[in-house]
Amino acid sequence: MAHISAEDQARIDAIEAALLKRWPETRIEPTLERIAALVDILGSPQLTYPTIHIGGTNGKTSTSRMVDSLLFEMGLRTGRFTSPHLESFLERIAINGEPIPAADAIFAYNDIAAYLDLMDSKFEHPISFFEAITALAFVAFAEHPIDVGVIEVGMGGQWDATNVVAADVSMIMPIGLDHTEYLGETLTEIAQTKAGIIKEGGFVVMAHQEPESAVELLKQAAAVGADIAREGVEYSVLSRAVAVGGQLVTIQGVKEIYPDIFIPLHGKHQASNAAAALVAVEAFFGDQDLDIEAVRAGFAGVTSPGRCEVLHRDPTIIIDAAHNPHGAAAIAETIQSEFTFDEVIGIFAPMGDKDVRGILLELEQVMDSVIVSANSSPRAMKVTVLEKMAAEIFGSDRTFSTPTLTEAIDKAVKDCVRPLSDETIGILISGSVVSVGESRTIIRKKFAKETN
Repeated sequence: MAHISAEDQARIDAIEAALLKRWPETRIEPTLERIAALVDILGSPQLTYPTIHIGGTNGKTSTSRMVDSLLFEMGLRTGRFTSPHLESFLERIAINGEPIPAADAIFAYNDIAAYLDLMDSKFEHPISFFEAITALAFVAFAEHPIDVGVIEVGMGGQWDATNVVAADVSMIMPIGLDHTEYLGETLTEIAQTKAGIIKEGGFVVMAHQEPESAVELLKQAAAVGADIAREGVEYSVLSRAVAVGGQLVTIQGVKEIYPDIFIPLHGKHQASNAAAALVAVEAFFGDQDLDIEAVRAGFAGVTSPGRCEVLHRDPTIIIDAAHNPHGAAAIAETIQSEFTFDEVIGIFAPMGDKDVRGILLELEQVMDSVIVSANSSPRAMKVTVLEKMAAEIFGSDRTFSTPTLTEAIDKAVKDCVRPLSDETIGILISGSVVSVGESRTIIRKKFAKETN
């Protein structure tokens, strides 16, 4: 991230504090009423550029980053809006692939601040944190200006604050059980909400879905006359080989085959995300063919922080933001098939409102031992409760606990030292986006000290 002056940083911190005083991201009122009124009074900035809208449960952020990288490589000015963030809320609003400069964020916020207050006075519930930051992104993109917006859904779809866009292409990534308190207890109910981003006469890219989700998505596409491309039917990953630092894939798009694409990300799910991203870009360009070299360059430049990201070597430390069983299964499979550790020490710090048992059952397949801990969020699961749950799944001899992530990381790094052994030991940190974001900061500081 570009260097920010002390004065700008103070202003950004003040903006973040003001935004955080609003309804938190985890609290939702299922209506578009407030965001619709807000963007209306701002002059509908989100309608001044075409958009690709990305929903689903898992893979949204990685896929958004791929779509962004491809479009930018094809010569377009891009705006990407993703959530949540790892370390700074400025990461959520990216222009031409880079987090928005602090000065631009401050300018956009000053533009909308008075309107936020006005809306607060008009509605029973004030504008939420997520609604405010969504409006901020829309305005920043319009002011830049961008050629295309890549917009990730926050939660659900139908009534998500991002759903005031008129998307040219909608993407539905794999749907799993998450946020059930808002979205429903079954895949059918969740899929109905997520299908709400499919637009009249638009184009939908549908990644692999469970049958009950697929039915709902196809129903909605038929109801609004949207064209659909389904993974495994209209498009697919034709081949995939693990390569140093990532994988080499060949993708069958809707229009043609794209061979030998290197993706510097680990995991079979990232190949599927890449195929979906490529088809969305094909659809966006319509009749215009894509240049294979631009496609290759776009994928080669993709990063996805906090998604099976190798943060350090010797010891190898991998962070992964898996916060539901579907995401945990993906990282477990990736660690088994693409890394050659003799032993994996796990660090796990989830939020209390997640299917923690379901996540632990998946991670237990690759973690030889686990250190349970807590991030700094008030929503973090209590370590005592977590330790008991982990001990039931891992056994008490494989379960350890520390009150903070700093202590967990110190313990794991110390436990990696085996003087007389030539085993390769990996550390996998997982459980939530917040835990991964905080771990990144801790690890950066810890190893900076050692190298100085």
